[in-house]
Amino acid sequence: MARFELKLPKMGESVAEATITSWLKEVGDTIEMDEAVVEIATDKVDSEVPSEVEGTLVEILFEKDAVVAVGETIAIIETEVGNEDSSKSESKDQDEEDEDEPIAVVEVEKEIEKADNVVASPILKTSESGKFYSPLVRNIAKTENVSMQELESINGSGKDGRVTKDDILSFLENRKSSSKTVAPKEASENKVQEKVAEKPIQKEALKVASVSVNGGDEIIEMSRMGKLIAKHMVDSIQISAHVQSFIEIDVTNIVKWRDKVKDSFLKREGEKLTFTPILMQAIASTIKKYPMINIAFDGDKIIKRKNINLGMAAALGDGNLIVPVIKNADQLNLVGMTKAVNDLAGRARNNQLKPDDIQGGTYTVTNVGSFGSVMGTPIINQPQVAILALGAIRKVPAVIETPDGDFIGIRQKMFVSHSYDHRVVNGALGGMFIKTLKETLEAWDFNQDF
Repeated sequence: MARFELKLPKMGESVAEATITSWLKEVGDTIEMDEAVVEIATDKVDSEVPSEVEGTLVEILFEKDAVVAVGETIAIIETEVGNEDSSKSESKDQDEEDEDEPIAVVEVEKEIEKADNVVASPILKTSESGKFYSPLVRNIAKTENVSMQELESINGSGKDGRVTKDDILSFLENRKSSSKTVAPKEASENKVQEKVAEKPIQKEALKVASVSVNGGDEIIEMSRMGKLIAKHMVDSIQISAHVQSFIEIDVTNIVKWRDKVKDSFLKREGEKLTFTPILMQAIASTIKKYPMINIAFDGDKIIKRKNINLGMAAALGDGNLIVPVIKNADQLNLVGMTKAVNDLAGRARNNQLKPDDIQGGTYTVTNVGSFGSVMGTPIINQPQVAILALGAIRKVPAVIETPDGDFIGIRQKMFVSHSYDHRVVNGALGGMFIKTLKETLEAWDFNQDF
């Protein structure tokens, strides 16, 4: 028999860890190749981890709700000897076999116990107060000699107040910066004073944030994704200097053209033609004219993106929003854009998006008009520098200019709101971008084919 290590796979360039939400198999269960073993959740999307081999699940190394780093072994699967990899391993010398052999859980626990003896205060999975600490957090704490007392003083931003990797790294950064400015003899005393001073402040903050609950009120626990979205929004406001520009666009020709061709489009392509792909195609072409909108801001450096990957805010089945990405949107014609939009929107509603579907966005579009809003002021999706909100299309009276004079007529119009990071995008660029988009959409040829 051979032992196979099931590792947490990489799920995107910015995803470093995931939370185990549910084990689909128990120890002793038989597993088929490509069969899902465990459900995981990241700050981007929920997904399943399939097995790469056939065998029997013999060990589960992390419990439900544990936070695991990408690349860590989460389970051991026992497989039959005889596959190609096993025969190769048998031909290796004894030293190589010992090196490649997965470490048993008992041995891992022994190593942890040895490391605990080196640290003044051992960092356990759970503290005396009952707080849970993930293996990643505990390893960082051991490496940096963070005592249990210090670890418990960290305010966790994870589920149920758990300390995440970002929380402990932020704590270490603050500790290092304070140690540079404080004399060594005074450092320990000041740290104690700071901790004592922090407690009343924390209590005061909680007192201000507390809300009185009456007998008939209902308390609803925020979902994991809801909490992540809330944090992401607050972080974006704190990072970027948000500025908005607004413009009104006459889309009468587009409305009439779509009414004319939508039935034949559905018959020929098998796809419903909505306004979204038409608008997304125009946005992609406008970004191509203004590439400095398609950037990311990293410290004091600007990263100019080569590809135009449009994020499209879509509603999930539970009411939350997610942003799947249309890759290389500027290279798609209207048919290709329609298929991409319909596919991503449909899979988002059915919770079938994959991690790759929401990675790599360079510019985001949100359709607030689908909820009846005339306009909105969207928050930038970090680390991007701009986001566009499409308002509802409405029939409004408008002045129509003709060679024979002006007159009042009924037109189909919509507002577009452009939020951008004023640190790197000035008002001229932000305003010219939507002005060009307006010109592109208003010049739509009513007689064109699709």
